[in-house]
Amino acid sequence: MTRQRSGNLPYFVASVLALLVVVFAWVARDRHVPVGPGAPAPDFAAVALDGEPVRIQDYRGQVVLLNVWATWCPPCVYEMPSMQRLYEIFEGEDFEIVAVSIDAPAGRRDPFGRQGGDVEAFAQEYGLTFPIWLDPEGSIQRVYRTTGVPESFVIGRDGRIYRKVSGATEWDQDQYVDFIRRLLDE
Repeated sequence: MTRQRSGNLPYFVASVLALLVVVFAWVARDRHVPVGPGAPAPDFAAVALDGEPVRIQDYRGQVVLLNVWATWCPPCVYEMPSMQRLYEIFEGEDFEIVAVSIDAPAGRRDPFGRQGGDVEAFAQEYGLTFPIWLDPEGSIQRVYRTTGVPESFVIGRDGRIYRKVSGATEWDQDQYVDFIRRLLDE
């Protein structure tokens, strides 16, 4: 009988491990849901250029273009002027652009060795007037599960994500202007 029990031990251990994997996956299921169209936009806190704490939830009821970027990222630099033009198109309406910089503080390096940028000087150089937030720890990348920069999310008045765009784009193209107009009109 001892032989039969010891012969069953590997099956018992495998069953227990499989059960633990299933339990862990069930408990952690919300952590693995993609952040994309149809999902609620996760709340996120950062610091504005003026040093004030800010949250994405503060814009509930507005249409928001949430952009994750860095000064060292050429595609980010490329798309910023079109974001400014889009911002000007919808000036005075319930539309906001929030650009979250993941730059390390100026004069320091991030964990990947990239030199931090002077975000305020960058905004002045490019004439950016929309809100820019600072997130030198890159927390937004974990919260929104981004894969790189730039990465953008269009959030509707209801707090849901309606579009996710990975990579640079021309934000003032008709397709995006029309899309945002439809969200504003809902």
